[in-house]
Amino acid sequence: MVRTPSTMLPLGTPAPGFSLVNVDGKTVALADFAEAPALLVIFMCNHCPYVIHVADHLALLAQEYMARGVAVVGISSNDVGSYPADSPEQMVAEAEGRGYPFPYLYDETQDVAKAYRAACTPDFFLFDGDRKLVYRGQLDSSRPESGIPVTGKDLRAALDAVLSGKALTEDQTPSLGCNIKWKAGNEPEYFG
Repeated sequence: MVRTPSTMLPLGTPAPGFSLVNVDGKTVALADFAEAPALLVIFMCNHCPYVIHVADHLALLAQEYMARGVAVVGISSNDVGSYPADSPEQMVAEAEGRGYPFPYLYDETQDVAKAYRAACTPDFFLFDGDRKLVYRGQLDSSRPESGIPVTGKDLRAALDAVLSGKALTEDQTPSLGCNIKWKAGNEPEYFG
């Protein structure tokens, strides 16, 4: 696994649009979340050890904050030709097995990952009610085999701040994970 940090998309960036197929076969678009007070977009996949390390906590965190009105969406952009464990069929099993309460979308063209300047899995992007980026950083400081418990401390603090209308600090720690598995010849300029 290649340890890759977030690109740290500039704060204030408007949420790039998307319209992708969910694990239930329905298309989900950015516009579907227009009424939510915040939107959390997570670039993730099934096989990455960094995602596996936090997956159960992500399901709980999403359930908790979705109950408070936050829209949450997971997106897998990996090349399934080279990484079949991340195929849409396996995404269905993963979503069901983990109990993900949020849409888990497949970005086959990888265009959405590029629009968000996503670089790793997991990569978190939190947008406020105006769909301006207010947080792009780590879930918390836990990593596989670090011995640090997964708490979601950093992301929870950001979510709580957005929901209470408080400004977030610009001092944000990048997420760290496996690099997105780009299709041959499709690597974005910002990556690498």
